[in-house]
Amino acid sequence: MLTDAQKRHLSNILQPVSPPRELHNVYTEDQRRRLLDVVHSGAWKLIIAQHFPNAEALIATFAGGFPEGFEPTLDMFLTPTFRGFYANYSTCMFPEIQDTFYNPTFLEYAKAYWNADYAKPQMMLFNVNGPCGNKDPGHLDSPSFRGVRYENSPTWLCSIMGRSGLFQDYLIKMAQVITWFSHDANSGFTYWPKGPLEKPARLQPPVYNRGVVVQNEMLVHRGEANGPLERQNPKGLGFDSLFSGEPGNPDGWLVKTGDQVIERYHTDDLRFLVHWSAEVFEDYAELKKNMDGSDNLTYDQVFDTLIKDVRSRGIQIETPTDPLNDPAFIKALNDAYDYGGPAEYPAEAPRELVAA
Repeated sequence: MLTDAQKRHLSNILQPVSPPRELHNVYTEDQRRRLLDVVHSGAWKLIIAQHFPNAEALIATFAGGFPEGFEPTLDMFLTPTFRGFYANYSTCMFPEIQDTFYNPTFLEYAKAYWNADYAKPQMMLFNVNGPCGNKDPGHLDSPSFRGVRYENSPTWLCSIMGRSGLFQDYLIKMAQVITWFSHDANSGFTYWPKGPLEKPARLQPPVYNRGVVVQNEMLVHRGEANGPLERQNPKGLGFDSLFSGEPGNPDGWLVKTGDQVIERYHTDDLRFLVHWSAEVFEDYAELKKNMDGSDNLTYDQVFDTLIKDVRSRGIQIETPTDPLNDPAFIKALNDAYDYGGPAEYPAEAPRELVAA
């Protein structure tokens, strides 16, 4: 169990380089329709089914842990929120939306957010759901470090590295343009700009075609529940459920578990999030260092640093033979860097966004 001072120290690490900056009318109607058309043409897995092999790995990204002796399972975190990628590795995978990924306006937002000289688009994804509850206490997006990136490393490891504050010299600067399309009058975006143990802030609903420029890897945040309560947890939702468009109906959407349709939505029912992400470089020297691999971390360095830090605080931790896949080791690290969860959740937090 960490002391209050240790939790406060971890909380203070988790502050973005700048407060989120609010954007309006982020996409044109034509762009929105093309982005949705890509979603309509595929079948998409739950977010947690794509990123987490077990409960320990999932919990490592959460704001707080669980009481000793309590055994969480993935089923506890099932919500009907699905994800797909429009672009990755700085490459757009759908030619019909290239203008939304290789977006010069977004690149200028990213550079201005960091006061940096250079930026390149890195990744673009969507989250989509109909009416949906929220079981997320608050989380961080997966950060990347030189040599240990979200593309080549487990989500839980990147999250713990970010939360520890021990690898800031290797942290890849990132900025996101995150945009929502939701007609729900009560569903916004909660975040903790000065650390999770400080006061929260909120992007007030409705959030239709509104967005923020953020550094979500160092900002604890959570999307909010949306839609009628009685429809937020579809009966029959499973780890293998898929979200897809209804054939022949551009505004019709299905959730299927196996061959069974368990829920249907209209486009107006959706909470649709588009997440665009860029890597940012303060100057040419930083750009070169990030690209040429001359100052990259290795897994041995990372685990050696984490284990030494945990032991220096008087916490027992075993040296594992398979640190990337050992559930007990993952839990021990998560506990060592667990700040306990946000101290406060707003019904309506004061606006603390900076106009962009």
